[in-house]
Amino acid sequence: MRISIQHLTKIFPSRTKGGDAVHAVEDMNIEIPSGKLVGLLGPSGCGKSTTLFMLSGLESPTSGKIIFDDQDVTTLAAEKRGIGLVFQNYALYPHMTVEQNIRFPLDNMRIKKEEGNARALDAARLVQIEDLMARKPNELSGGQQQRVAIARALVKMPNVLLLDEPLSNLDARLRLQTREEIKRIQRTTGITTVFVTHDQEEAMSICDIMVVMKLGVVQQIGEPQSIYDDPNNLFVANFLGTPPINIFKGRIEGGKVFIGGEAVGTTEHEDQEVYVGIRPEGFIYDGEGAFTLNVDHIEVMGRDKSVVATHESSTKPTVRCIIDSDVALPANATQLKFNIKPYKLFLFNAETEERLR
Repeated sequence: MRISIQHLTKIFPSRTKGGDAVHAVEDMNIEIPSGKLVGLLGPSGCGKSTTLFMLSGLESPTSGKIIFDDQDVTTLAAEKRGIGLVFQNYALYPHMTVEQNIRFPLDNMRIKKEEGNARALDAARLVQIEDLMARKPNELSGGQQQRVAIARALVKMPNVLLLDEPLSNLDARLRLQTREEIKRIQRTTGITTVFVTHDQEEAMSICDIMVVMKLGVVQQIGEPQSIYDDPNNLFVANFLGTPPINIFKGRIEGGKVFIGGEAVGTTEHEDQEVYVGIRPEGFIYDGEGAFTLNVDHIEVMGRDKSVVATHESSTKPTVRCIIDSDVALPANATQLKFNIKPYKLFLFNAETEERLR
């Protein structure tokens, strides 16, 4: 199922007399190819869940259109859209068994019991919980409950699967395991899936396409690695990456990029004040390097070393550099010098924060 979102806008009226209306989603335009897993990514309040609820039919847009293949579903009732929806809190019925929970949508559709049982078992097998069918939700772990919720959404054989922060209630180990399962299930079924999350690592690991949002406005759309390597603006650069990108106040003078008094790169842009972004993996240790950092401490992470440092031009309390573990660093050094990989250095206009390309 191909999804086309055209000039989609959602404005909520003010909750207080005389207050400003809230523009939750502003003129969104996205084309989602059939069979892809798309992540809506951004901080709380950016409009990603509101977008999902408009896709599902639980929220009505203020303006714009939602097209499934060639059908305009903008005003179509939720139950007629052919979607499966998985909520953040799972919303399982505590008095029902796993089998009854999964089969519930089919019972509402008046599907015969024999067919309903068979389809429920097929859905359970897909998410690998077929041996839990007789249990109640309170007898399951968080990860197992999440699988039940996904199976219940899939049992209807939906054209579109919508997932609203599906992993936020799981611990770190289960989050990793379950996100891998979601990707496996999506690939197995080929269902077009829209996945809402505020966790950029989660989105980058499983999504075919990411949509990065801020205050209701789409900032960038693309493949996860492409957005990481080529951010449109300072917000996107800051939001993606673990550890996050290092940001410095800098300037362009005579074709050179300066941070403080040191030239760290070259550019063809005109002289101006800029923000300089350097990814943690963009540093190359060199005793005669162009850029000097004040070392706080060094963390040995096994496959690499993390130099935690400071710089007077940094916009953040610390600067973090990731280098290979086999690179020998001077013992007890208070300062280290680095060269910068050109493709890991990004320039942003100091006023607009847009990327200089």
